[in-house]
Amino acid sequence: RTGYIIMSLVFCILGAVLFCAPTVSARWIGVLLGIGMTAFGAVKLWSFFSRELFGWLFPYDLAFGILMMVLGIVAICHPDGAMSFLCVLFGIPLLADGLFKLQLAGEARTLGVGSWIGLGVLAVLTCAAGVLLIIHPWVGARTIVMVMGVSLFADGVLNLVAALSAARIAKAKRPVDVRYHR
Repeated sequence: RTGYIIMSLVFCILGAVLFCAPTVSARWIGVLLGIGMTAFGAVKLWSFFSRELFGWLFPYDLAFGILMMVLGIVAICHPDGAMSFLCVLFGIPLLADGLFKLQLAGEARTLGVGSWIGLGVLAVLTCAAGVLLIIHPWVGARTIVMVMGVSLFADGVLNLVAALSAARIAKAKRPVDVRYHR
């Protein structure tokens, strides 16, 4: 959980930097996003294999961790790619993460956790940001970089809220059989 929170804060910081300094070259953006996605994927994999108390709350950590690492390595190997490639590269996992957190918000609602509404709203906003990055109707690279920064910051906040909500769910100590819980 600590690694998840740290990576969420790193995403927030990286998002703020991209928003405040949009003239950074596409090469550095590709490398930084690649490093960030690879590290976040590694944290997801570590979470999956560590079998922590919260493991049942994040059932997609294995698949999402591998996806993030592969996309991160692609971004590191091809940092000079077009901005549209970076937008799609970042938008797809952002959309997927928002959808996974939307499901988590539903689970939190079922368990009676009060923060499910905030988590759900942030998840919907993250999904919308992912879709916008995929279709990117903006022409200027500066605008795309700023949108990527806002999206990355929003995803970091979403992940932070999800990690803190998971802690509340675990503290509730409600026995739940995940196999039959829907």
